[in-house]
Amino acid sequence: MATIKDIAEKAGVSQATVSRVLNQDQNLSVSDATRKLIFETAEKLHYQKKDRKNNPLQSKRYRIAILEWVTEEEELEDLYYYSIRVGIEKQAQELGHEIFRVFNLEDWGPLEKADGIIALGKFSPETIRQLESYQKRLVFVDSNTLVYGHTCVMTDFETSVYQALAYLIESGHNQIGLLVGQETTADNRPLQTDPRYMSFKHYLEEKELYQPDYIRVGHFSSDSGYDMMKELIDELGNRLPSAFFMASDALAVGALRALQEASIPVPDRVSLISFNDTSIAKHVYPPLSTVTVYTEEMGKQAIHSLLQDLQRGDSGIPTMHTLATRLTIRESTR
Repeated sequence: MATIKDIAEKAGVSQATVSRVLNQDQNLSVSDATRKLIFETAEKLHYQKKDRKNNPLQSKRYRIAILEWVTEEEELEDLYYYSIRVGIEKQAQELGHEIFRVFNLEDWGPLEKADGIIALGKFSPETIRQLESYQKRLVFVDSNTLVYGHTCVMTDFETSVYQALAYLIESGHNQIGLLVGQETTADNRPLQTDPRYMSFKHYLEEKELYQPDYIRVGHFSSDSGYDMMKELIDELGNRLPSAFFMASDALAVGALRALQEASIPVPDRVSLISFNDTSIAKHVYPPLSTVTVYTEEMGKQAIHSLLQDLQRGDSGIPTMHTLATRLTIRESTR
């Protein structure tokens, strides 16, 4: 029977690399070509993994709860958190773990039965302390919780905003506006200014292109995007910026509707770049250029971080996993 050592010698890599690849270690930095070579070599040698029952760490099935800071209705309004949740559920199910979810404003009683909790969204210090009282392993997604001693998974907001603005400026746009939402925590406590707003302001101030009159802050919804863009159209008239960065796809969809009602062509008069790249971004007209956020990968990383804590039996050193984004250009920009 083939061993890990046999595969390593045949593939020309270390035994440790073979072991980590075959065990789907997501933290291993290895090329896709090497990963493919290892799997193909294992198949050629008819390698079979040892029975999972010999490894209690791998054979244990966990009950994992997803706690969402939004209601089920709010989740459907902006598909960003829906996409992350689906990524979490898909990865948990593929690994053979039981998964269930609890939305904001619902009874938290089921959390008592969970082995670990993935908290999805924005939570106040008070809510985090309440979650800690359940004495479960905790991982947060889309919140920087290192200061509270908890591992978290984040998106690289700063770089993504800088890339979008750089693209617009290189395309000849020197008047750039922003539509952004002001979020609150799950228990309705105000959050600090959105990091996309701060990055937008910092980047354009350095370029001496920042114009406060071109900024509107509302809610992360299509209705709010519509209202804010309509207000800007009415107030600025011909002074309306030639480009806008939208802090979410939902905001962009509403803004696009307001522009179309005012017979302002996109992208001939106004270019738009949104954020998240949820499914709706591709299905409006024109299709939205957007910052693609790897929501499914965020979900996968949350699962792996939680499982590592559960398998170790302690929370270890809290870490922040920051995922890169990609600027996806479609027909809403020129």
